[in-house]
Amino acid sequence: MARDILDEIIENKRTELIRQKQAVSPAELRTRVMDREPRPKDYRSLRAALCQSKSGIIAEFKRKSPSKGWIHPEAKVADVLPTYERSGAAACSILTDSDFFGGSLGDLREARSLVKLPLLRKDFIIDPYQIDQALLAGADAILLIAAALSPDQYDELADQAHEAGLEVLLEIHDEAELDYIRPNTDVVGINNRHLGSFHTDVATSFQLADLLPEDMVKISESGLSDGTTIRRLREAGFRGFLVGESLMRHVEPGDALAALIQEIVCE
Repeated sequence: MARDILDEIIENKRTELIRQKQAVSPAELRTRVMDREPRPKDYRSLRAALCQSKSGIIAEFKRKSPSKGWIHPEAKVADVLPTYERSGAAACSILTDSDFFGGSLGDLREARSLVKLPLLRKDFIIDPYQIDQALLAGADAILLIAAALSPDQYDELADQAHEAGLEVLLEIHDEAELDYIRPNTDVVGINNRHLGSFHTDVATSFQLADLLPEDMVKISESGLSDGTTIRRLREAGFRGFLVGESLMRHVEPGDALAALIQEIVCE
C-alpha cells in the first residue's frame, strides 16, 4: 500500500506521455532540440548556486499537491518568480505536472523568461522525451526520483541529461536508494516526504546525511518552513533546502521567502 500514490502518478504520467508524443513526435521534438540556439557556456548551475548562496533556498512554485490539495490555485508565475529572485532564492523549482500539482511546461517557459536563477524542472521524469521538453522549456536541471526508476533507467536518463548540458538532482528517501549515487551525480536531494504514503518527517534528512559522500552537495526537501530547522540541517552538511508549500500558502510567497531567509542568515 505504501507505493499507491506514487504508482498512480507514474501510471498517469505514462498515459500523459502517450498523448504528448501523439501531438509532437519524439523525432520532431528532437529536431527542435537540435535546431535551438546553442546553450551558453556560462549556463546557470544549480550546484554552483547552492554552494555560493548564503541561504541555499530553492524556492518552489506549485499550485497544489496530492497530499494537501489546492494550495494557491490562482498563483501566477509572473507574480511569484520575480519576487523569489528579489528575495534572495538561490534557485527555483517549477512543478510541471498538471494533474497532481497544477503545473505545466508553460510555467517553466514563463519562469525562464522572467528570472536569471537556475531553474529545476520538477516532475516525474521517466522518459528521455521529458528531458528534451525540459531543455526546450529552459530548465537548467531536472529531478530524477530513485523510487520511480530502476538503476538502469536512472543511468540512461542521467546520461542523456548530462549530454544535453542539464544537471541532475537525484532524489532519494531511504538508505537502499544510496546505491543510485554515481561519481558524476551533481546533487542529491533527500525527500523527507515518502512518495508512497506522503508522510513527512524531517528526521529523514538527518538520518541519511552521514551516509552520503562528504563532498556531495546535499539538499533537504519537503516539510521545511522555519529557519531553525534549516540552520540545523546546514550544520548537518546540507547546502540546499527545497521549500514550496510554506511559501505558496502565503498571499505573497516572495515576502514569505524574504522572512525565512532573514531568519536563516540572522541567527
